[in-house]
Amino acid sequence: MMGKVIGEGVLIVLILMIVSENVEAQPKSILINCGSNASVNVDGRRWIGDMVVNNNVTLNSPGVVASTDALSGSSIYEPLYRTARVFTASLNYTIRGVQGKYFVRFHLCPFEIVDHNVNESSFGVVVNGMKLLSEFNVAGKISEKNANLQNSERNSSLFFLVKEYILDVDDGLLVIEFVPSRNSFGFANAIEIVPVVGELFDGSVGKVGGGNLSLAGHGMETMYRLNVGGPEIQSNEDPDLRRIWEVDSSYMITENAGVGMKNSSNITYALVNDTSVAPLLVYETARAMSNTEVLDKRFNMSWKFEVDPDFDYVVRLHFCELMYDKSNERVFRIYINNRTAADNLDVFVRAGGKNKAYHLDHYDSASMRMGMLWVQLGPDTAAGAAGTDALLNGLEIFKLSRNGNLAYVERYNSAGNSGSKSKSKVLWIGVGAGIASVAIIACIGVFVFCFCKRRRKESSDTKNNSPGWLPIFLYGGGAAVNSTVGVKGSNGNQKLYGSVASTGAGKRFTLAEINAATKSFDESLVIGVGGFGKVYKGEVDDGVPAAIKRANPQSEQGLAEFETEIEMLSKLRHRHLVSLIGFCEEKSEMILVYEYMANGTLRSHLFGSNLPPLTWKQRLEACIGAARGLHYLHTGADRGIIHRDVKTTNILLDENFVAKMADFGLSKDGPAFEHTHVSTAVKGSFGYLDPEYFRRQQLTEKSDIYSFGVVLFEAVCARAVINPTLPKDQINLAEWALRWQRERSLEKIIDPHLKGNYCPESLSKFGEIAEKCLADDGKSRPTMGEVLWHLEYVLQLHEAWLNMDNNNNNSTESSFSRVEVEQEHSNQDEEA
Repeated sequence: MMGKVIGEGVLIVLILMIVSENVEAQPKSILINCGSNASVNVDGRRWIGDMVVNNNVTLNSPGVVASTDALSGSSIYEPLYRTARVFTASLNYTIRGVQGKYFVRFHLCPFEIVDHNVNESSFGVVVNGMKLLSEFNVAGKISEKNANLQNSERNSSLFFLVKEYILDVDDGLLVIEFVPSRNSFGFANAIEIVPVVGELFDGSVGKVGGGNLSLAGHGMETMYRLNVGGPEIQSNEDPDLRRIWEVDSSYMITENAGVGMKNSSNITYALVNDTSVAPLLVYETARAMSNTEVLDKRFNMSWKFEVDPDFDYVVRLHFCELMYDKSNERVFRIYINNRTAADNLDVFVRAGGKNKAYHLDHYDSASMRMGMLWVQLGPDTAAGAAGTDALLNGLEIFKLSRNGNLAYVERYNSAGNSGSKSKSKVLWIGVGAGIASVAIIACIGVFVFCFCKRRRKESSDTKNNSPGWLPIFLYGGGAAVNSTVGVKGSNGNQKLYGSVASTGAGKRFTLAEINAATKSFDESLVIGVGGFGKVYKGEVDDGVPAAIKRANPQSEQGLAEFETEIEMLSKLRHRHLVSLIGFCEEKSEMILVYEYMANGTLRSHLFGSNLPPLTWKQRLEACIGAARGLHYLHTGADRGIIHRDVKTTNILLDENFVAKMADFGLSKDGPAFEHTHVSTAVKGSFGYLDPEYFRRQQLTEKSDIYSFGVVLFEAVCARAVINPTLPKDQINLAEWALRWQRERSLEKIIDPHLKGNYCPESLSKFGEIAEKCLADDGKSRPTMGEVLWHLEYVLQLHEAWLNMDNNNNNSTESSFSRVEVEQEHSNQDEEA
């Protein structure tokens, strides 16, 4: 008996040892909290700070640590997004002890970083030699996601990104390299390395149109992951692999084509190996065709996705029959990019019954030529099913690597041809372009030489003439006329500081003058910092106050903005545009000198400072002044000028609180007469950017109208346009205010300082014009002239209300006519 007990005890110990070994052999997740010396518990897991000593994770360079207290409640990962590792040079994380297939996720949440503009961040990521990202801009990608999502479908991913990849690690070592773009920087908030369990991506995939593709040796990027017909599924609801499943309605061509359905019955996987494919929550909801009795049997449920050209894609479809308990009740076809991927599909038959989770994978290469991927489900009438219906529970799209690359860099031309399709063709095009460039440069050089020689000859009798010609002098449409500049010194005597260009661009200051005006760029004189550089308060020409904006000499973007600013302001003069006094282009410095605006930015008087709040009348007058400036831009030139960066920090107030538009570094000439838009790269500020412009990359003056609509709501609500610390439905000001305005309840969210101090009728009209400015379709938005007219009418309403007794409030609108307002508007335009 004793021997039996001992034998059983030994057996139990052996079993425990085997179980323990298996547990230890099971790969573990590695979770890194970037830019932190502390570890935090998030979504039930422990994230280790990258500054904590860790034998498995090493960092080759400290970079810069950034942190913020401004984030709150933006997502379940909010504690991770309070810190970031910032890098201006290459930075490596080396992770040891990893072997097999892993999900590698990068958590990226932009927040305000000292001395860095997150909107201009650009970087790449390489993992074990495979390029994952190149020249990636986080804020831009977030804006794109905003633009593509419907207002009702904004979710927790709106203000942060999670870039997810599936990679094979063969040698037990994972090296993650962050590489900033030239003259830029990058950042990361957290890194998540999760082992892939089960047979998630094994074997081969059937190709649309025939054939198979082996997934072995391919890296993958998750492009889309949707819970079709159901709510968003957070990572903690997918405990094995921690995936996020978005709602699908924003990607549907016609949302009403499919109706959501739900079944709370016990659902099981059709195959034992499928347990890691998707959580059961995905299969509990679905979308089925909403009208199965239509006469046109070609009616489909359709989803459209923007994808990167020059890559192949795996489309994974998740199914579970939730309604029918027999076959031939729901038979349909699957189309990918308008080609049949599967026909005669009966989920009940394929999965082996009702409430059985099942998935299909399809490989497609057609999207490499299109930059767009379509998924459609529709009835298969040839199958003779009892009904004409289709069903889908979940959808995933994965990008496959090509030649060790997952980063989208190369773009296709308008004809759809790849730039790398023919290396010889590219070579000859490059040679031809080089020859043409040399010829053009030679012609320009001859022209410049002749021009300089003639100018020197004409001014040979004047000793103090400028010794040479600067290209910048041509801005404004003509050559420069140089003359000696006399400036009084402290002793009253005239001192010679250099030459000035008498052009539309204003005076050309010498660097010595600028140093004197700013006390050698004394930091105590800094009154603002922007993407271009720092702005100093200085005094020029006998004590005239000026705002002196100094660019970073190494900034290529600064050079482009410098040239654009001078080019634009040399031909713009209006009392509601900030005037350019002059510039300095000497010793690699790029400096612009503006009239000084004593009361700073409009934003500083709305929130974020200790300045007294503006009255309702002052806010209206500021908006009207900005509208007048923009109206002049849109109509004052032959083709008009589009500002492209309308926001409250670019609306400045002088000593009398007169508003003027500023910062024309991103401005563009409007479309030519025969065109409707300007095709250009997307530029602007997060929160103000026109979603239509972002989607189509087609710039019109209506893009300024959208941005100005955001400014109007910002003026009345006195809060930031993007505030991640607020609840999800309030983070984006434009969406939040628009919802209240459409309910005609804008007064419930206005700045508390305005309570009881405004005309209700004027606020109502103000909200209406702001709402029109934010129309989804640019063609539905008013012109700036129409916006200006309505704002002046709003001001008239408020002024009449101020002059009336409270008993006569209801008759305010009838106390003056719109004809009078229109006449006033006409008079002001003539005066301008």
